[in-house]
Amino acid sequence: MQLPAISKIKSKTLLILACSLAFAGLLSLEATAEALCIKAKKANLRQGPGKHFEKLWTVFKYMPFKRLGRKGSWLRIQDLDGDIYWVYQKLTTESYMCAIIKNNKTNLRKGPGTKFPKVEWSPIDKYFSMKVLKIKDSWVHVEDSTGDRAWVHRPLVWVQ
Repeated sequence: MQLPAISKIKSKTLLILACSLAFAGLLSLEATAEALCIKAKKANLRQGPGKHFEKLWTVFKYMPFKRLGRKGSWLRIQDLDGDIYWVYQKLTTESYMCAIIKNNKTNLRKGPGTKFPKVEWSPIDKYFSMKVLKIKDSWVHVEDSTGDRAWVHRPLVWVQ
């Protein structure tokens, strides 16, 4: 049986519409990625959603990530470098922002600007994570897991 021409047009239109909606859905998943931080002293990042999956990396408090998805009590996350892991949800929070240093030998300062002296524990290396206290212009006020505070130039950190 041959379909009438109008049915062929409707079928093609529906197919194009379905593909467009599917593509838009993929884009919206990326656009809705939410920031989260590790709130526990440490957290194991895994290859998949469960303890039986290989442990790929152990991270510490205030490590920031983008949340990409969820499977049960496990969150699919992405780090500064774009690598994707899974973490147990109860080890994370979305109640504050966190920052991670992008490069080795990054200077931290006592105030928001290069005219302020470096803090005693500066410079620090890539992947050092901190809680964000405040953002002032192009400077970020941060606190590490021991309570030490400093300022870092915004382009030198990845804030989530």
